[in-house]
Amino acid sequence: MPEASLEKIPLRQFCAPRYWATWIGLGFMWTVAHLPFALQIQIGKLLGILSYYFARNRRQVCEVNLNLCFPELTDSKRRQLARKTFISNGIGLIEIAIAWYRDPEDYKDRVTTSGLENLNAALAMGKGVLLLCAHFTTLEFGGFLFNLFHTMDVTYRPNKNALFEAAMYNGRIRHYPNVIDRKDVRSAIRTLKQGNILWYAPDQDYGAKHSVFVPFFGNKAATITATSRFAGANDSAVVFFSHYRKEDNSGYHLEFSPMLENYPSGNQEEDARAINILVEQAIRRQPDQYLWLHKRFKTQTAGKSARPY
Repeated sequence: MPEASLEKIPLRQFCAPRYWATWIGLGFMWTVAHLPFALQIQIGKLLGILSYYFARNRRQVCEVNLNLCFPELTDSKRRQLARKTFISNGIGLIEIAIAWYRDPEDYKDRVTTSGLENLNAALAMGKGVLLLCAHFTTLEFGGFLFNLFHTMDVTYRPNKNALFEAAMYNGRIRHYPNVIDRKDVRSAIRTLKQGNILWYAPDQDYGAKHSVFVPFFGNKAATITATSRFAGANDSAVVFFSHYRKEDNSGYHLEFSPMLENYPSGNQEEDARAINILVEQAIRRQPDQYLWLHKRFKTQTAGKSARPY
C-alpha cells in the first residue's frame, strides 16, 4: 500500500448532535471491516435483503432500469435480478468499509487478474493512462485491490455530510496519492500529464450540460463528454477496468481491456457511444453487480415530463 501523501482530516471536530447517527454508522463500518471474510459477506447479504424490502423508492428505480435495459427478460426474471442486485449492493457496502479500514494485502490471495499486460503497455507509453471504470457494486473494492499492482489517482463526488465526507476522504488517501473532486478538471489533467493513472467512471447521469444523448442498453442516455477531453489533453492511453465479485463470493477478478484505438476520434457522440458499449459489455457479464439503483435515465431530451422514474 502506498504511503499517504495527503493529510487526514481530523474527525474530532464533528461532535455536534447532527453527526451522531453518522458516527454510529462509521463505528459499524469499522467493526464489520475487522470481522472474518465469510461473516462479512453474510452481513452484506442481510443488508441487501433488508434494503430490497424497505428501500422502496430505490427498488422502484432499480425495477424501472431493469425494465428498460432487459426487455427480453420475463417479469419473474427481472424481479430475481432486482433482488440479486440489492444483495450485491449490500455486500458492496461492507466492501466499502473494508476498503476504508483494511490493507489490500489482507485480501491478495482472493484476487485473480487478466489483461494486466495491457495496463503495463499503456503505462509504458509515458502519456498517462485514463483508467475507465463503471459503477459496479465492487467499485470501492476494485480500486482498493488495484493497489496490489499499481497506484492511481482517483476522481470522486464529495458527500454533503461533512463527517462522512471526511471519513471517506481519510479512507481513500490511505491508498491513493491524489483524491480529486470530479469537477477539478485541471488536477485530473495534471495527473495524466505527469504520466500517472487516473481512475474515472463516466457512466452516470450528470445532467444535460457537457453531455450527449447516445444509446445505453438501447435507450438514449445523457453521457458525459469529459472522457474524450481527458484522453485528448495529453494523448493518454485509455484502458477499461472491470472488477467482479466471483459468483461463489470467494474472491474477486480484475480485468484490464486492451487500449482503446482511435480514441478520442474527434466526434463526441461516437466517443460517448464507444464508452457506453464498453460499459454495457462489462455489465452483461455480471448484471446483478451493477448499480441499477442510480437514475441513469433521469435526464431526457424531452424534459422532466419524460423521466421514467
